[in-house]
Amino acid sequence: MKNLTKAAERIKKAIKEKEKIILYGDADLDGISSVVILKETINNLGGKVSSIHIANREKDGYGISKKALDELKDLSPALIISLDLGISNFKEIDLANEMGFEVMVIDHHQPLDKLPAASIIVSPKQEGDKSAFKEYANVGLVFKLSEEILGDNFSINLKNSFLELASLGTIADMMTETDENKEIIERGLSNLEKTYRPGLRVFFENSRLRKKYQIQGMRTMASIIIGALNSGQKEGKIHQTYSLLTSSSLGEAREIAEDLFKKNYQRKLRIREIAEEVKKRISDKTEDPFFFEGDPYWPLLLLGSVATRICKDYKKPVFLYRKGGKKSQGSVRSVKGFNSVEAMKSCSQFLKTYGGHPRASGFTVSNENLKDFKKCLLKYFEKNE
Repeated sequence: MKNLTKAAERIKKAIKEKEKIILYGDADLDGISSVVILKETINNLGGKVSSIHIANREKDGYGISKKALDELKDLSPALIISLDLGISNFKEIDLANEMGFEVMVIDHHQPLDKLPAASIIVSPKQEGDKSAFKEYANVGLVFKLSEEILGDNFSINLKNSFLELASLGTIADMMTETDENKEIIERGLSNLEKTYRPGLRVFFENSRLRKKYQIQGMRTMASIIIGALNSGQKEGKIHQTYSLLTSSSLGEAREIAEDLFKKNYQRKLRIREIAEEVKKRISDKTEDPFFFEGDPYWPLLLLGSVATRICKDYKKPVFLYRKGGKKSQGSVRSVKGFNSVEAMKSCSQFLKTYGGHPRASGFTVSNENLKDFKKCLLKYFEKNE
């Protein structure tokens, strides 16, 4: 994989020379589990992470934000490692460079026309990469990076622990379950019940969940765990999901997990409510080639799940957005064979940012450009039917 060894050597150099290291991860399970694995990898070589920043999608949108960089600027100079984001943050990485940071990007999302001015980019989808398999979740990339960093110091217990997180992150991000992803998932789930990580053990302690697991199997338990972990929210500078996965005691883990169970229940109810609202709005638009709906009261963090439901029910691409005062942020889910990133690329003149996977992506658009963006998408669909 292009730059994998280079990235590993750069991180080992930073550890050896006691440079400041900042981990900047996305707010979903794939991004947060990537942060946990890389932090523990660095710790195992005697290194220290100076700061961890989990993106706040509700306030700052997707990717690296100027606001976050302003909060981190006092740590400059430092090595910022972006995880599950960064591949489309051209302006923000330029700004980070101006601030005296060095930026390394580890991101599995589809690159756009160019790459950002990061010192090292690890992505199997970048030009010149010769990886046979390219559909890793980001946590899969970080697992491979950890293998490269730790080498002979990668103990079987630590490897199993990382595989547990990698399997959950890969399933959560709905990546294809073939080739190396299949191996990651099978190996990770096979170890999950024996995990030493308190934040995962706590699920198997729950008598109700354990009974369901014994009847329905590990895949059901994995779905329950993923649902709870995806319900975590950022509280101050700390994200609940990160806190649970790195908790050092079962007592602490139980308290966080209980709160996540409650949040997940409320999350499911709200997703159902929004999905029903969307269905009412599109009831007279079922012949349209795609659905494009927004509302100022829809939480951005739930729109991916809602769009997934609508896309599955109607077998059409779905663009949903939360309308803000001056700009709107959205999530996209698409059907097999339709590349949502390419569709948005053809309309990029109307967008502030966009990116992601062909079937799961996101965008930010000025409200004044919403109508033009929708018209442009319609032209793209007409040309590519």
